[in-house]
Amino acid sequence: MFALAPSNRLRRTWWTDAVEACGVSAFTVYNKTLLPVVFDNVADDCRHLKSAVQLWDVACERQVSIQGPDADALMQRLTPRDLDRVKPGKCAYVPICDVNGGMLNDPVALQPRPGTWWVSLADSDLALWIEGVAMGGGYDVAVSEPDVQVLGLQGPLANDLAAQVFGEETRDIPFFGFEWLPFEDGEVLIARSGYSKQGGFEIYVPEERLAMPLWNTLMSEGQPFDIRAGCPNGAERIEGGMLSYGNDMTRADTPFEAGLGRYVQRYDCIGGAALKYHEAKRRLVPVALDGAPPLADREWPLMDGGAQAGTIRSAAWSDEFQCGVAIGMVSNDWQPGDHLVCHTQDGPMQAEIMERFWR
Repeated sequence: MFALAPSNRLRRTWWTDAVEACGVSAFTVYNKTLLPVVFDNVADDCRHLKSAVQLWDVACERQVSIQGPDADALMQRLTPRDLDRVKPGKCAYVPICDVNGGMLNDPVALQPRPGTWWVSLADSDLALWIEGVAMGGGYDVAVSEPDVQVLGLQGPLANDLAAQVFGEETRDIPFFGFEWLPFEDGEVLIARSGYSKQGGFEIYVPEERLAMPLWNTLMSEGQPFDIRAGCPNGAERIEGGMLSYGNDMTRADTPFEAGLGRYVQRYDCIGGAALKYHEAKRRLVPVALDGAPPLADREWPLMDGGAQAGTIRSAAWSDEFQCGVAIGMVSNDWQPGDHLVCHTQDGPMQAEIMERFWR
């Protein structure tokens, strides 16, 4: 595989130097920002994530800030998720769609302060869309991209480390809840969220001066918990059915096809008219492969004889489950238990549609 050539177009983060010092071996680009993807190797990184605690530089989760008198109205215009049901101090997973109901992004939204929303982006230029909707709709808001950068603290020992650094009250933060907590002479927003099934937190850091002191403190205090620098793990996230925008779903897919229909709760939003009458004829499913798949840098056809059942969109080898784990978009004509053939760039593999994800 080719190397990634750095340039000024690729944003470094407040922690890129620290990540490099910890031995990162591969980056990808996410929201024009460097995102670590491998340290030792995918399998060893995965085993450690499942047993200890890792510190992730996920500053690629850029924030779009919507602030002003019409912030609530604009935010609700953007998503079919009913935000009236989202209590204060809670994050919300919010599909954002185009006029045809196609997925533009699947960010997490939260209100860090009254009158302000942060939209924590998956990989896309959604900031331009939000600003365009705000201007075109005459909303009284300011749309900006504040330099708030995010650290992930993930793994089964994340609770203990967070309590040691920030206080025992972190244990009481509910899933997808958040609190502002003091750190040194500032404060950080700590949310019980993250891109793994192992549990943990995402720490929104609003000031660069806090960035490296926080990294160093977590690394130092985390030594008894076998802390390491880490990153989202391809195998672990597929095992848990955690979707990746741009890989598992794109603008060509609706929330119903992406398995996110439960978040379509109202239709007075962009794309609402299309979603109201949409009947999904395909859906994302877990697929087991009979060996270690090659790098999934393209879609692979899933064939049933001469008929195409769908495509594989993400795949990895799982040491824990001793099979290839994959996410496919498959026609409703095929069901769990059906056996197919996946045609990768390295040749065919046997595949089976699973009833549920591995976690």
